[in-house]
Amino acid sequence: METAKPLKILIIDSNDERAAVVEQGLAAYGDAQILRMGLLVDLARKVEELQPDVLIVDVDSPDRDTLENMRSVSDRLPRPIIMFVEESEESLAEEALRAGVSAYIVDGLSARRVKPILDVAMMRFKVFNKLREELDKAKSDLASRKLIERAKGLLMEQRQLSEENAYKLLRNTAMKEGKSILEIADSLISITRMLKG
Repeated sequence: METAKPLKILIIDSNDERAAVVEQGLAAYGDAQILRMGLLVDLARKVEELQPDVLIVDVDSPDRDTLENMRSVSDRLPRPIIMFVEESEESLAEEALRAGVSAYIVDGLSARRVKPILDVAMMRFKVFNKLREELDKAKSDLASRKLIERAKGLLMEQRQLSEENAYKLLRNTAMKEGKSILEIADSLISITRMLKG
């Protein structure tokens, strides 16, 4: 039976006392590997190098650079990010969530709250990530359908075929060449564009 690997958690905080509170709260995870860095300099590269499962960021108040670092990590290496802040404005909280922060906690850092917040943030991240994957797939499927429709339209126009026969021609060509209908449609559109250009 396969056992789950221990969590690798990266704490980002330049304040030793605050970081100690977070580490105390993470003691409930037992065998978790806890890493720590003080500054957010080149965070995406550091995350790529260390491969943590979760990021916990402690700051007095997030500035634009901090939020940009969060966005960079979320875009390149999505993972749950929990941010504890001492004080915040509503616009910064909204900006943090847009930057990929899974949990944004204002003035609420205590050891006993760390684990429940982390658990919820990880669940929320999984749900959000699944939704993002479904949305990306839906967008990709729609783009593929549009490409195939465009290729069918070209065949209908150039070869005077019905829509059904244009699709059959695309499908049969794909089968003969061992390619997908999408690849054939893309090639047809590229060739047509080249001949017209």
